[in-house]
Amino acid sequence: ARELGVYCEIHPCTAPWEGLIGPETRGVILSGGPSSVYDEDAPLVDAALFRKDIPVLGICYGMQVMTHLLGGRVGAVREREYGRAEIVVDEAEGIFEGSPGRETVWMSHGDSIEEPPPGFRPLAHSNGSPVAAMASEDGRLHGIQFHPEVVHTPRGKEILKNFVTGVCGFAGDWTMRSFIVFRILA
Repeated sequence: ARELGVYCEIHPCTAPWEGLIGPETRGVILSGGPSSVYDEDAPLVDAALFRKDIPVLGICYGMQVMTHLLGGRVGAVREREYGRAEIVVDEAEGIFEGSPGRETVWMSHGDSIEEPPPGFRPLAHSNGSPVAAMASEDGRLHGIQFHPEVVHTPRGKEILKNFVTGVCGFAGDWTMRSFIVFRILA
């Protein structure tokens, strides 16, 4: 997000959400990871995050967590999808604004979305993922099964930009120069 001119912080999934989400928070991105939501020690977030009036983008495992906690269905794929894949964008709006309709993306997952949560609609699909992207009806919550943050997803930066500027409403004018840390030494 900083590359897109947006201030962001990175926190581990074990960090307490109550202390991280404040009135200045304008969006949350849940990253991918190697777990399955059905693992005994699967890292999960508090489902209350999705009830806040804050946009959330779930990437890969983040999308699966969102689906699982909101009543959708996540299941193991027959054949792991790893590497370049092509998705078909069914709705070229929101995070897919400006999409040509087909996107080359980088997939790396053993589980996929079998059914989105109630109140969500699929936005894209691939041969291995019937729901390769989804959004809530109000357009606040998004999930993508692929990884936009890697160079192997050519339009990944545009998809992330559509989330941070279009969905979250950032201007994209933040720079490291505007970030000053004061340190008081005793």
